[in-house]
Amino acid sequence: MNGRTPRPKPSSTSSQPAGQSLPADQALLATDRLSCRFGGLVAVNQVDLAVMEGEIFGLIGPNGAGKTTLFNLISGLGAPSDGRVLWRGEAIHGLDPARINRLGIARTFQNLRLFSSLSLLENVLVGLHHRARTPLAAALLGSAGFRRQQRQLRQEALALLELFDLADQAGRPAGSLAYGDRRRVEIARALATQPKLLLLDEPAAGMNPAEKDGLCELISRLRDRFSLTVLIIEHHVPLMMRLCDRLAVLNFGERIALGTPAEVRRNPQVIEAYLGGQGTAGGPPLGGGR
Repeated sequence: MNGRTPRPKPSSTSSQPAGQSLPADQALLATDRLSCRFGGLVAVNQVDLAVMEGEIFGLIGPNGAGKTTLFNLISGLGAPSDGRVLWRGEAIHGLDPARINRLGIARTFQNLRLFSSLSLLENVLVGLHHRARTPLAAALLGSAGFRRQQRQLRQEALALLELFDLADQAGRPAGSLAYGDRRRVEIARALATQPKLLLLDEPAAGMNPAEKDGLCELISRLRDRFSLTVLIIEHHVPLMMRLCDRLAVLNFGERIALGTPAEVRRNPQVIEAYLGGQGTAGGPPLGGGR
């Protein structure tokens, strides 16, 4: 799959009937009848998902389908109206984002959230701040232990930037980079928190086709290197078809399909949501191009 190292699928996937959720008690992350309403608008409506450890799980759907709202509910930036978010079987909805991050969940954003005036290195160091355990007095006095810890964190931040081919630009302000490079810095900063689950919200936005191909390979490589589970939102359907182990499709806040890319791309409801019924009569399946 585009240069990706073969990896076994989650053990229960092969026996699961198409379109059904895997058992929530076996999942790293699960949502249980999760809903979110804003006044009379139902943004997410009774969505059940089960993301298994080690997989790359994709969320696709038309604009306004509820994908980013679902991410906000998972990461603590929004509160559900009904339902639950489960992490290793334990409810985490209602926890603040910092607590959820400490559990092992990190995310990027649809709209970049970098500190534009800080350097690339400083932005990644922000993600490592939770590792800084030096007492305040030692930090103020610049003790040997504080200096040693700062050197170690700096080396770790540079190593992360190296993974994204950005180490030679570590001193540049983040705001001076091209859009695609800023996307990669944001992923590097998320990785600095040492997550078990990485939520990526439209990481390919603004990238050209070659950059999207490189991103696809990079996400697979990061999954394998860091033993990550990845939950990704992306509008570029061909990329998602190549990258993901499984996909869920949202439309008007509801889950309308779930399965492997091969199952989802031929689902009549998915074709209807994207193409308005076109392509259902002998046309090409969804996501066939680059």
